[in-house]
Amino acid sequence: MSELKKCGNCLLPETYETLVIDEDGKGCNMCRTSEFKKTNVDWEKRKLMLDNVIEKYRGKYDYDCIIPFSGGKDSTFTLYYLMKEYNIKPLVVRFNHGFMRSHHEQNTTIVLKKLGADFIDFTPNWKIVKKLMWEAFSRKTDFCWHCHTGIYSYPLQVALRYNVPLILWGEPLAEMSAYYTYEDNVIEWEDEEKFNMIRNLGISADDMWGMINKPEDPVEKRDLYPYTYPKLSDLKKMDYYSVCLGSFIPWDYKANTKIIMEELGWSGDELEGVPDSINKEFAKIECWMQGTRDYIKYLKRGYSRVTQLTNFEIRNDRMARAEAQEWIDNFEGNRPESLDVFLEYMGITEEEFNNTIKKFIVPPFEPDFDNIKKGKKAHDMDEWYRENNRK
Repeated sequence: MSELKKCGNCLLPETYETLVIDEDGKGCNMCRTSEFKKTNVDWEKRKLMLDNVIEKYRGKYDYDCIIPFSGGKDSTFTLYYLMKEYNIKPLVVRFNHGFMRSHHEQNTTIVLKKLGADFIDFTPNWKIVKKLMWEAFSRKTDFCWHCHTGIYSYPLQVALRYNVPLILWGEPLAEMSAYYTYEDNVIEWEDEEKFNMIRNLGISADDMWGMINKPEDPVEKRDLYPYTYPKLSDLKKMDYYSVCLGSFIPWDYKANTKIIMEELGWSGDELEGVPDSINKEFAKIECWMQGTRDYIKYLKRGYSRVTQLTNFEIRNDRMARAEAQEWIDNFEGNRPESLDVFLEYMGITEEEFNNTIKKFIVPPFEPDFDNIKKGKKAHDMDEWYRENNRK
């Protein structure tokens, strides 16, 4: 297994997308973005910008805004903050990717009842989802195409139907990559450019329909509508404004999660491949396929969720690098039990899975497929949908 160069400060590896490690190895572009956020952004001015945005749209439509919502920590904080700070009337919209865990659903029920908000929950056709998962995995190794396109297109479709031009998302991408930074973006939009560059893997819904529509197994073009970004001309007619809350207030996963735990009773859960101390505070707990997604990332790039989470803690002076490295060594790269569920959904063997991954490994990382440790089974795995147990 190849040794990766890492940022001497936050421990992100050279295979991290958009990362540039400084020549002396002591820092990276993500570290500099984080420091800029703390020292150079006028957050009071940005908060006033948000005040003006809210007032511009308040009371003029059936709803003041659309809030895309998974029920995870970020969207829950977004909903809480906007309702408590501004007393707005939102329409909460969830694109259900099909892998929602029971504890997560309990969180969602508690949050919506305590805050009091209208909620639209859309779950797409499972048979189409499976086709999309396989096509995206075989072409890009990212079986989450249906999730990422649906999450970012469907709320815009709802906004058009209800004529609600203000769409407020949560965390900014500037927290996670250099595609957008606090330095060169006053406001981070969730627009068509971002959707096509990052969210859909460069595969449009029309492209995907052409890939999965087979003479022997036809798929209607309208089956791909939930994954289709609305026409820009229609959005502009509505005078839409689709932006991230984290562009207006300083985003802190840990602090935000503490707030929703204390104020709403939201709680964490176990996640495959991640220490419990992270799970209970700010891990992505809503998807039972997350362990497999993280495992794929590790096999391709040599890091996964623990590295992504601990680097935030290091930059915020809440974790020593030695402790972070220990967590990375102990938890990353273990084979998740959820991989068996994924293989079952896709109807492939683990050898076929590995052979697909091998085509997309990012040098200089080289995974050792023969010496991968087995991870811990998630406590709720027996509740997950299994096709082999059903006719």
